[in-house]
Amino acid sequence: MAELALAKTEVERHSVFKKVKPHAELIASVLCGILILTGWLLEFTNHDTTAIIVYVLSFIIGGYAKAKEGIEETIANKELNVEMLMIFAAIGSAIIGYWTEGAILIFIFAVSGALETYTMNKSFKEISSLMNLQPEEALRIHGGIEKRVHVSELIVGDHILIKPGERVPSDGKILKGITNIDEAAITGESIPVTKNIDDSVYAGTVNMTGSITVEITKPNSETLFQKIIQLVQNAQSEKSPSQLFIEKFEGTYVKVVLAIVALMMVLPHYVLGWDWTETFYRAMILLVVASPCALVASIMPATLSAISNGAKHGILFKGGVHLENLSHLKAIAFDKTGTLTKGKPVVTDIHIQDGEDHNDLLWKIASIENHSNHPLALSIVSHVKKHLNKELLHPETIEDMPGMGVKAIIGEEYWKIGKADFISGLKSNHKLIEKANLLASEGKTIVYVQINNRAVALIALKDVVREEASKAIKELNKLGVYSVMLTGDSEKTAKVIASESLVNEYVAECLPEEKVNQLIKLKERFKTVAMVGDGINDAPALATANVGIAMGEGTDVALETADVVLMKNDLPRIAEAIRLSKKMNTIIKQNIVFSLVVITLLISSNFLQILDLPYGVIGHEGSTILVILNSLRLLR
Repeated sequence: MAELALAKTEVERHSVFKKVKPHAELIASVLCGILILTGWLLEFTNHDTTAIIVYVLSFIIGGYAKAKEGIEETIANKELNVEMLMIFAAIGSAIIGYWTEGAILIFIFAVSGALETYTMNKSFKEISSLMNLQPEEALRIHGGIEKRVHVSELIVGDHILIKPGERVPSDGKILKGITNIDEAAITGESIPVTKNIDDSVYAGTVNMTGSITVEITKPNSETLFQKIIQLVQNAQSEKSPSQLFIEKFEGTYVKVVLAIVALMMVLPHYVLGWDWTETFYRAMILLVVASPCALVASIMPATLSAISNGAKHGILFKGGVHLENLSHLKAIAFDKTGTLTKGKPVVTDIHIQDGEDHNDLLWKIASIENHSNHPLALSIVSHVKKHLNKELLHPETIEDMPGMGVKAIIGEEYWKIGKADFISGLKSNHKLIEKANLLASEGKTIVYVQINNRAVALIALKDVVREEASKAIKELNKLGVYSVMLTGDSEKTAKVIASESLVNEYVAECLPEEKVNQLIKLKERFKTVAMVGDGINDAPALATANVGIAMGEGTDVALETADVVLMKNDLPRIAEAIRLSKKMNTIIKQNIVFSLVVITLLISSNFLQILDLPYGVIGHEGSTILVILNSLRLLR
């Protein structure tokens, strides 16, 4: 019993520590502030020795995190940094008796560090919440017994049962069954593919019709979910070109400052006639005010805040470099299927032979197709239900013919609905064939209807442009970004889609290699170019572009290759991402200019002997806090 209580106490302690840990720096800075106030009151009441002890405690508690970080980075990189300057300045202030000022320096530096940590934690939390996806479960078959298990428990060689309507949990090959698989997430094509025994199926695709038994061929670690988690981790660590430049600049700048401070400890005494106390005092002020704290904090908090803001709105950036590049974007290329278009077919034309009852025929077609999970069938049923307020009937018999269509009997009528090869009575109906050829030339998919060996109707379906596509293009035009559609479709289909989506230019009959060539040409014309796609065939183009943007429902290959992911497949978010990038760069410029102006003014004031250490501490560290707060505006 005692052991159980002890274990429970340990768990509770661990839980509390886990909750407190992200706020440790903030708690330390608050304690530091309380100790400074206590020390000042003790000093005010002439308890000088006790006051010094309290100040030393404030130094240790408030400065521990930053001192540890500075020393570790100095050892690891063999390069002095801004944290070391602050340590030297605080110690120098204490040496000349300015305990309060040194403690205030530590306190404000600790607060600015806590704000930076808050920004990083906030960014990680926002992005992680997007990634808080529930991995799929799978119905594993072992020894003839079915058991639903977490997808993470699947191993290579396991057999799983995938029922109609379920998503394939991991890559594998079919052992039993025939079905239609919607591979829009893989290929970008909306028409399902018929799969037989030994055919491969891929994670993220949807089983549409028959039940299939699949053997797993890839481990869970290679699933789409795991790749997205990896993207989040990379986004936290990757730095923008501006940040890398500042970090390189920081090392050189710190050495220069220390060299000047060393000279200032000696030269003013001999050259300007200052006494030694004043000389050392001014050198310590210089050490404080010349430190590039605000300059160093100008970029990273802004970048992390922008990444966090994007994550909240369904835009996942892999790192600051890609976010920074977006602001320079001059042109953007779009894949068609699944990107500009919905990737799902809708009914566009219905042609019925003269003499047939239009409404009765559609009612019976929908009644038959209602027993199929095929996307074309679902689209037809949905279309008919919108136009006919009538309950569907149940055919006497119905038989699904995978890859061909469906057979049914209604009363004394023998029906067939499906492909041209499936319809035996089509050859003699020249009028219907002519109409079908015309619609097919417009890039539409044709479904034929036969009753008792007579072809009586056809239904044309097409992948239509997303409602938000034209809005997205208009927004990009306002931002001065030129839009191009790259598609493998025919010239006629490409022209129609380009007109409907309002893109500035289109290139038809583009194979994956040709998309890469087109991207290279666009880069020559516009310098900075983005590519938006969702399929494996888009991956080479995504890699070629300056910024690759993947649709969230795309394949793991596209997500891995892309630099930015639209988690909600919301095209207008691209313009939002560009605006966010421009705003981030504006804030970074504001921060850098403000930092340099403050440092210049403080250094000048110190040389003119009009700046005291307390004001130098407040001016310098206050500017750092203002810079971070300015960056945090991007979280809104």
